[in-house]
Amino acid sequence: MQNSSVRGIRGANVVAENTKSAIYQATHEVLTQIIQLNQIAMENIAAIYFTLTPDLNAAFPAEVAREIGMTKVPLLCMQEIAVPNSLPQVVRILMLVNTSKQQAEIKHVFIGKAKVLRDDLTTEEE
Repeated sequence: MQNSSVRGIRGANVVAENTKSAIYQATHEVLTQIIQLNQIAMENIAAIYFTLTPDLNAAFPAEVAREIGMTKVPLLCMQEIAVPNSLPQVVRILMLVNTSKQQAEIKHVFIGKAKVLRDDLTTEEE
């Protein structure tokens, strides 16, 4: 890849309930949209950080990435800071990608109620 840089791609989704299946579904939705919208090849993913709000602890969102084939990508799950009155039940993603795209070309994905977290990064096509 010529003239590539490491770019961060953000994403978030609200999880319906604190269950393994709900965490997997919300994570899968945002993760696959990030990959599709940014046309990311797995070998260009440097690392992915997943965070969950403190009210979610039924599953590791990184397991979803493993299930869709990211067996060599470094993945890390963490807990978000418990800020009073913040949006509950949120899974967040920070994906670091080697790409030739400019920062302005990166498409961040905030789904549903999670759009309020970064409405400045959300576009109409999302």
